[in-house]
Amino acid sequence: MTSILFRAACCAATFVLPACTTQPPVAPASAPPATTLSPQAMVAAIRGASGDGDGELAVQPLRDPMVEDLRERAGALEGQGDVAGATAALDQALEIVHDDPALLQERAELAVLQRDFPRAAALAERAHAIGSQVGPLCRRHWITLEQVRLASGDADGAAAARAQADGCRVAGPQRY
Repeated sequence: MTSILFRAACCAATFVLPACTTQPPVAPASAPPATTLSPQAMVAAIRGASGDGDGELAVQPLRDPMVEDLRERAGALEGQGDVAGATAALDQALEIVHDDPALLQERAELAVLQRDFPRAAALAERAHAIGSQVGPLCRRHWITLEQVRLASGDADGAAAARAQADGCRVAGPQRY
């Protein structure tokens, strides 16, 4: 009799225990983009957000001539529609100067053109973290994040990035 009860308990456990396990969480469906802008229009918005910088504090580092040549080459290649070539030129420049916020930002913008939004966000965040927290370049970092978040459907995150960009405008010191 105990052997029959033991077998029945084992059979019941075989059916009941799997029901007690937890199911893996279902990944949320990705949100639809909150923008209809093309990558080219997104980059135009990013670059336009820097403004002319007139009357505000802007930090301009000295540049290595080799790096400056690569930046100019990247700009020319992008102008010709060769985004891959421009990317290669900036990647080469970044091998020379790893932590140049302007180079990182320019590379982030090329990542937007390539629709590589996670890379664009990572580069813009890194550029902001090591760069000046004010001025035109600061605004470009945050507007890059705004555009990337809009592309991923994160309207709230985009609004927060826009608010941060607005905080980058700081008047320069009074000159007498």
